[in-house]
Amino acid sequence: MSSDSPTSGVVAFVGAGPGDPNLLTLRAAELLGKADAVVLGAEAHAPLLRHCREGVEVATEGDFVQRAARGQLVVRLCEGDPMLFSSVVEEVAACTAAEVDFEISPGVPPATAVLTYAGIPAATGVPEFRVIDAAQEQDWAAHAATRGTLVIYNGIGDAVSIGKALIANGKPDTTPVAVSSGGTTTEQYTVVSSLGRLQADLKHAGFTEPALIVVGEAVALRDKLSWFETKPLFGWRVLVPRTKEQSRALVEQLTSYGAVPEEVPTISVEPPRTPQQMDRAIKGLVTGRYEWVAFTSANAVKAVREKFEEYGLDARAFAGLKVAAVGEATAQALVDFGVKPDLLPTGEQSSEGLVAEWPPYDSMLDPINRVLLPRADISTDTLVAGLTELGWECDDVTAYRTVRAAPPPAPIREAIKGGGFDAVLFTSSSTVRNLVGIAGKPHNVTVIAVIGPQTAKTAEEFGLRVDVMADKPSASALAAALAEFGAKQRQAALAAGDTPRRPSQNRRGARRRVK
Repeated sequence: MSSDSPTSGVVAFVGAGPGDPNLLTLRAAELLGKADAVVLGAEAHAPLLRHCREGVEVATEGDFVQRAARGQLVVRLCEGDPMLFSSVVEEVAACTAAEVDFEISPGVPPATAVLTYAGIPAATGVPEFRVIDAAQEQDWAAHAATRGTLVIYNGIGDAVSIGKALIANGKPDTTPVAVSSGGTTTEQYTVVSSLGRLQADLKHAGFTEPALIVVGEAVALRDKLSWFETKPLFGWRVLVPRTKEQSRALVEQLTSYGAVPEEVPTISVEPPRTPQQMDRAIKGLVTGRYEWVAFTSANAVKAVREKFEEYGLDARAFAGLKVAAVGEATAQALVDFGVKPDLLPTGEQSSEGLVAEWPPYDSMLDPINRVLLPRADISTDTLVAGLTELGWECDDVTAYRTVRAAPPPAPIREAIKGGGFDAVLFTSSSTVRNLVGIAGKPHNVTVIAVIGPQTAKTAEEFGLRVDVMADKPSASALAAALAEFGAKQRQAALAAGDTPRRPSQNRRGARRRVK
């Protein structure tokens, strides 16, 4: 089949890869983007639907041959690689019998990807690399004789007996073995053992399929090459109580550290109840009423930008004005709008830090002594008071309202109060108040990370122990500080000869895995 959109029906058998949705091939993403219907091979494939166009038909089963016969492009998602232990022979035969065109698009196979994510070289320095399907009858004597690496699919239920069979057929009982489940995802879990100790080491591991068994000396290199499971927040379930728009970049950053972020909106940003005040402010901004405009949040920038668009204005309306931003995140929102701030605190990024560097009003230098402050309805008066002392007059305008969001679903509330989250990130005092108000206090094993001193004070007022504070008030710095905290916790555990554990694993009743 050509890369162009088909004129007649086609079934595309597409390899979904090993588990990480980011390991999908470019061809697979292209086919998903063109598909009229997608048949999921497993529930775990659902994240791949983000590549599909709006309105695509999704099914977990069904006669996709008939769909294709009606002229549809049908994508049949398959585990791993369709041609490697995920046979599509019968389904392809059905397409052939119905005279329906088909394509088989390879996927990244777990046999190499899971090993790479576990830090085990597939075929470096060894003379042989053998992939085995334990669901089929095997000649374990022949496998025991190999001098290279064995990768065994579908064998977790018989792992102990497989180990014994290899030993009985001449494989040394000291041969290194690794068992890895949930490969390439943040659920990945790997146990390193030997053929002789496999039964004891797997006794309480709780492995389920999909899992791979890796046998060979290459396993011993995991200590030097492991990179995925050693990420600073690997597997940490991190609560992000913010508005969804604000949390996107933060979620991506946390994911890069190996975390599993979960967004729980606690604040809904809404327009002011009466728009007249903002209308007058925008008019005054255009007609030269102000010398300065000070932005204390990215939401304030967004509110002004939306008003500009409503009136057909753009960033050129700021010509002749001086613009201040309270911190880097707000400054970036302005830059994205096409405005470079004239003033940004070099020290503490807060209202206090902004006032500390704001120039006093000078009637000889400043033709106008008025400052526009488009802010939230619940903002403090720190900035207004500070600027007033410096001789400026402030128009403090409500640009947006922050409203407490609805409570999250019951499982999320239970996880918050029961210690199911490893950490929670608080980016403002209002997120502390609102989260506690709609979901309750986080469990005492949960790591509390805050964006700055004021947020820390609010958290402590609610009886929360603050474990992490960002060195500057930005969401990015907060995520980095949590990652540094996680890395230190891991290093301390290893230095003490212990297995690193996530905070949630320390709560009473948490299921323990023996490594």
